[in-house]
Amino acid sequence: MKQIRNVMLAAVLATSSHLTFAQAKWDLPTGYPASSFHTENLQQFAGDIAKATNNKLTLTLHPNGSLYKANEIKRAVQTGQAQIGEFILSGASNENAIFGVDSIPFLATSYADAKKLAVASRPAVEKLLASQGMKLLYTGPWPGQSLYSLKPVNTSADLRGTKMRAYNPATTRIAQLLGAQPATIQLAELGQALATGAVDNFLTSSASGIENKLYEQVKNFYTVNAWLPKNAVVVSQKSFDALDKPTQEAVLKAAQAAEERLWKISEQKDQEYLKQLASNGMKISAPSPKLQSELKSIGETMTAEWLKSAGAEGKQIIDAYYKQ
Repeated sequence: MKQIRNVMLAAVLATSSHLTFAQAKWDLPTGYPASSFHTENLQQFAGDIAKATNNKLTLTLHPNGSLYKANEIKRAVQTGQAQIGEFILSGASNENAIFGVDSIPFLATSYADAKKLAVASRPAVEKLLASQGMKLLYTGPWPGQSLYSLKPVNTSADLRGTKMRAYNPATTRIAQLLGAQPATIQLAELGQALATGAVDNFLTSSASGIENKLYEQVKNFYTVNAWLPKNAVVVSQKSFDALDKPTQEAVLKAAQAAEERLWKISEQKDQEYLKQLASNGMKISAPSPKLQSELKSIGETMTAEWLKSAGAEGKQIIDAYYKQ
């Protein structure tokens, strides 16, 4: 009788475990608003998983830092507070230089090159995340960081002595190498800084130009595409391992589709934003050959500086990038 009871108890526990998993719900925090194309892609990713698993696994999207602030999301997944989340990779570069590889200025200045860099760096990024208890599901880029200027810029000499907005160590270093004066200004304060003459030029994306109406004060835009930063969607390895094999496969398949879709959407959005900037009176220009060459030289200097902090693993990434 005792043996029968034990068998029945085991069956009940197994059924209970199955029911618990059958109703698995994950929180998916992101720091970006619901209207962001990255967030819209996340919503489709979540929908694909729900459909593929017949709602066996559902993801609840929490946009705009509503569950965790943008700079808290990686840590939340790492510590198991959230099962899955999205964050900008370079935001964690203070932990390890590898996270900042896609933000080395003037290294990968097109979507094609940014994709090559993403492929070259993925094994190292996956390994680093795995050491922190996370699995990389997919990455996707933002439009390139380009040059906005109150006055026309033909060569780096036109930037010497100007006040250049800086918002992180990389942009401060770029200003220094250009002979400009770095001015620390957050994006929300940029309009006021332009109005008061506190800044003459800056690097930011076409998306920022539209969202912050920078075209109202700045009329010169140069498509230098200094770097194309990427967001990453990661899952707690523990949470992923708790899924059965078919559900794991559904998550990975949805992630692959989300990544392929996001790279295309980002490039399309960049072109749309550039057209909107032009329609609002901005002059959109490619950098002159001389300015392009001078910026490339700065990129080489900053790549060498990054390699010093990234070590042998960083060198492997850069070598792999140039071999493609």
